[in-house]
Amino acid sequence: MPGKRVQFDDETWAAIDLLARDTMKDFQELAQEAFADLLTKHHRPANLAEALRQSARGAPANDPGPPPPRPRKARAKRRPR
Repeated sequence: MPGKRVQFDDETWAAIDLLARDTMKDFQELAQEAFADLLTKHHRPANLAEALRQSARGAPANDPGPPPPRPRKARAKRRPR
């Protein structure tokens, strides 16, 4: 797996470390969750299955058409008084 090095200020790292301890997750799990949320926020697929679903939805043949017109009810005619 590719790896990258990131730097945090001391306050941010303390907050992340506390969250990891509270949720019993390691940094890798928190990072994966955070990046998955970031990709979702920007409408980007996070894995192959999502990419395939997203590409299939974009094809016009897969888009639902407009709803069929609803039949209009006949209005009763008023009699003049």
